[in-house]
Amino acid sequence: MLHCKKCHSKSVVKNGLVRQSQRYKCRECGLNFIEGDRRHKTHTAVKKALCVLLYSLSKASFNMLGKMLGHAPSIIDRWIVEAMDKTPEPSISGDIQEIEFDEMWHFVQKKVKNCGSSRRWIVAAGEPLPGLRAVVMLQHSTDSTTKSST
Repeated sequence: MLHCKKCHSKSVVKNGLVRQSQRYKCRECGLNFIEGDRRHKTHTAVKKALCVLLYSLSKASFNMLGKMLGHAPSIIDRWIVEAMDKTPEPSISGDIQEIEFDEMWHFVQKKVKNCGSSRRWIVAAGEPLPGLRAVVMLQHSTDSTTKSST
């Protein structure tokens, strides 16, 4: 059964044709509408899903995605933000003891030994006072000397 898009009343009557589509009028609120929603197309939903997938996995730019799909980069940005708003915040379990950060590898595409990104860090977390959390990140020093037994 057809119902009003605004007040969800089932008291609707035919009210002429518009662009070869049957128009309906709600007797409760007076809204004129057509059945369905022509603004949302299935191929647009597929493009949105592809944009989110390519942006999140391969770090594709808005400009590249816009050129590839035939849309403006601002539309691509809006699609990514909409998907981000619908996605829940990730949760990290409490049993993780060690995390390795290596963003320089992805950014520069090579390991650089002197910038510190390829070295391991020691992360110590604690709660010195109730409600106060502290995280200390330390890096092993390569300049230190060791005591020899000779």
